[in-house]
Amino acid sequence: MTALDGIDLEVDRGRSVGIVGESGCGKSTLAKALVGLVPITSGNILFDGQELHERRERAMRRRIQMVFQDPSSSLNPARTVGQTLDELLRVHGIVPADRIARRSAEILELVELPSTLLSAYPRNLSGGQRQRVGIARALVLEPDVLIADEAVSALDVSVQASVLNLLSDLQRRLDLTLLVISHDLAVVRHISERIVVMYLGRIVEDRPGEDLFEDPRHPYTSALIAAAPTLGARKRAGETALAGEPPGLLEIPPGCRFHPRCPIAQEICRRDDPPLAGPQPESRVACHFAWTHPH
Repeated sequence: MTALDGIDLEVDRGRSVGIVGESGCGKSTLAKALVGLVPITSGNILFDGQELHERRERAMRRRIQMVFQDPSSSLNPARTVGQTLDELLRVHGIVPADRIARRSAEILELVELPSTLLSAYPRNLSGGQRQRVGIARALVLEPDVLIADEAVSALDVSVQASVLNLLSDLQRRLDLTLLVISHDLAVVRHISERIVVMYLGRIVEDRPGEDLFEDPRHPYTSALIAAAPTLGARKRAGETALAGEPPGLLEIPPGCRFHPRCPIAQEICRRDDPPLAGPQPESRVACHFAWTHPH
């Protein structure tokens, strides 16, 4: 079984990229492969021109960090916030021993939490506070790349916007390369300069964010946008929500993987797998009719 197949993705330093798709499309597997949590059986991952392997040196592991979906399960309930941050600073030798406590407080302030929470346990925190601690735990290692894997999906809607605003602000202030993985199009639109749409382990559309929302060129992207609830907005002519469920990874159809659910599929779609291509390198779509058919 192949969770990712033929992924071709290049991210420039300091940019924010959103990765979206239905459950099971390979988004989280891609994130885990990037941080070295799952092995890759073919292909390679390059970072600053250096190939990354599953087993990485500590200095390299520091440079790519991940914020997980559920902070309740990713934070050690037996350790205070301060103990969690202090240990990382000590093990990685990021600051001298006499600066550890102060640096932990600075990192909490960076994620807009008071230093008084250093003595708190995760159970004493709200969901939004726990996720900010999760972000702080990633940032304490001073990474170049931050991957947020469904980082707000477990939060109340009222808290989601504040955490997204924080991530966006941190990305600019720290010059982070930010990958935001979500099934929620509104989340990635809010925070991403560029959006990558995945379906059954493949990239089907990769374009600048506003271009994609204003003029989606893959039928799957169009259907995702049509399915997203938008108050007061009118659907465009011909826009229909996505029908059916994606097949399992052991039942991938021949040709275009989306053709069994596609409203514009033709014989070529059932026969030939379309390449991911476009008129510019930053605007790519895997559809035989991406640039000829009105979506």
